[in-house]
This record gives sequence, C-alpha cells and structure tokens, in this order.
Amino acid sequence: MRCVLTIAGSDSSGGAGVQADIKTMTANGVYAMSAITALTAQNTTGVYDILEVTPKFLENQLDAIFTDIRPHGVKVGMVSSKEITEVIFKKLKLYKAENIVVDPVMVATSGSKL
Repeated sequence: MRCVLTIAGSDSSGGAGVQADIKTMTANGVYAMSAITALTAQNTTGVYDILEVTPKFLENQLDAIFTDIRPHGVKVGMVSSKEITEVIFKKLKLYKAENIVVDPVMVATSGSKL
C-alpha cells in the first residue's frame, strides 16, 4: 500500500488541514500519515486561535515518520512561520523525500489569516 505524509495544521472542525487530507488520502486508497505544524480552534465562521508546534517537535515528528514508514509522497499545507518552513525544507532534503506537493494555506475559507 502506498503511504502519503501530510504536513499541515489541524482543523478542529474537520473541514480542512490534516483532517481533510487524511479523508482524501483514505478515499484514494493510500495510507495517511501526518505531522502537525499547528493546532487551530476554528469552525466554518472563523479561526479563534492558533497554537504552533515548536520547530523541535515538528523535527521529531518528521524523524519518527521517515525512519520507520517512508512515505511515497508528501503534501505540505499550512506552514505558520519561517522556522517551521525551514524545518520542513531541512527534513525533506535530508530524507530525500519524493513526490512533494506544496499547497500553501495562508487564509481560511472564513477569511481568517493563518
């Protein structure tokens, strides 16, 4: 079975972010894995709060994934800071990740900035 990693934010309403990526991956018959960049408190009307993970925690998530179940593809979504972007770049390069899709998310459907 093909494995795909989503590196993105978590949407508490389930309509976007890691939750939506996992639904899409599962519907397409691939094993979904995730590395969370930020937690959001949001619903269809707006984003109430964002809690970014530390760069070190994201590094640990990516190391845990790439050293055990190597993904066949990677999808990058919400990246909330320069430091988080740098970690993603460094780790994808280190592990020679392939089939990378970058889908940057800067504004939620509600219009809230992420």
